[in-house]
Amino acid sequence: MYCVRKVTDDLYWVGGNDHRLELFENIHPIPRGVSYNSYLLLDEKTVLFDTVDWSICREFLQNVEHVLDGRDLDYVVINHMEPDHGGSLEEILIRYPNAQVISTEKSFMIMRQFGFNVDDRDLEVQEGDTMSFGEHNVVFVEAPMVHWPEAMVTFDTTNGVLFSADAFGSFGALDGKLFNDEVNFDRDWIDDARRYYTNIVGKYGPFVQNLLKKASTIDIKMICPLHGPVWRNDFGYLLDKYDKWSRYEPEEKGVMIAYASMYGNTEYAAQALATKIVERGVTNVHVYDVSNTHVSYLISETFRLSHVVLSSCTYNLGIYPVMHNYLMDMKALNLQNRTFGILENGSWAPKAGDLMEEFLDEEMTLMDVLSERVTVSSSLNEMNESELDNLADAIVDSINGVE
Repeated sequence: MYCVRKVTDDLYWVGGNDHRLELFENIHPIPRGVSYNSYLLLDEKTVLFDTVDWSICREFLQNVEHVLDGRDLDYVVINHMEPDHGGSLEEILIRYPNAQVISTEKSFMIMRQFGFNVDDRDLEVQEGDTMSFGEHNVVFVEAPMVHWPEAMVTFDTTNGVLFSADAFGSFGALDGKLFNDEVNFDRDWIDDARRYYTNIVGKYGPFVQNLLKKASTIDIKMICPLHGPVWRNDFGYLLDKYDKWSRYEPEEKGVMIAYASMYGNTEYAAQALATKIVERGVTNVHVYDVSNTHVSYLISETFRLSHVVLSSCTYNLGIYPVMHNYLMDMKALNLQNRTFGILENGSWAPKAGDLMEEFLDEEMTLMDVLSERVTVSSSLNEMNESELDNLADAIVDSINGVE
């Protein structure tokens, strides 16, 4: 049997979906699954654009065989050699021994590291090289560090299709709905798309900016990523998101309160602060327990919102471990341009506040820490009221641009 969808008159989606995988890259939860997208062009030459993860290889091979309908496979274009896309390459090469592989020098190096025998079948391309498959002419564009160094994208100048590798992708299985206009993307997909970008590609914002500049010079009619929906309209929406994310500009003015609480007292203080902020008219406030919220969601929200309050108890004279892990992920993903408030708690030596501020000042770039701070000694008391008010006022003034 087969499960394919027509993308254009002679281009077919031959990928698949995986609802069994719980952790993407064995790190990030994917409760809605994930798609592995591969595309097959039927021209004078037949061309497969990328393969899929080994987990869905069987149905992928059936899809390819069905679309080829007895024809041989002439070329395989590998835009990105990460195993969730290149994992089935060897099976394709075994079944189609005449197929040549088109990719970059670094990609072929990685193929050989994975043990794939592409000798005498490799066709190396680099930035600006072109190729004709009959009616369709393509140009190869290097996209290093989006998000591996070997990555490229392929642009079909005949019909305007951009095979975008891991750029413009998303978590989430397609479940039959291939195109962006077949779903309510802003309602059902944007959170997964943001979490995918910020955690997978987020560190490499300048490289994404370079790719966006290249993309602005070509007439894109369709974007075919390796995960998530195919985009055939509303490109401005998607490109605006990528532009903001890759410049580390918040999508929205709002407040994220991330708290680390052992016995509930720091949580109570975080909730009290949230209440005061909302009472002052800022309702875009979101509170997260860093102990039971996966850090990939925390990172995604930190990219989305303009202001973050770090609310942590002191633990062994340091920052509570899960809060420290969250900060380390922020650093690893190169997050910038956010305004922070500090709320600390300590029964006998409150140190978390100083250490969190020190981390933001010394380990990260372009972070603004408000001077107002809340220090709780074990649990909230009347003395904290004015501190909470002052921090809430400072956050609201900062959001409203009041100096």
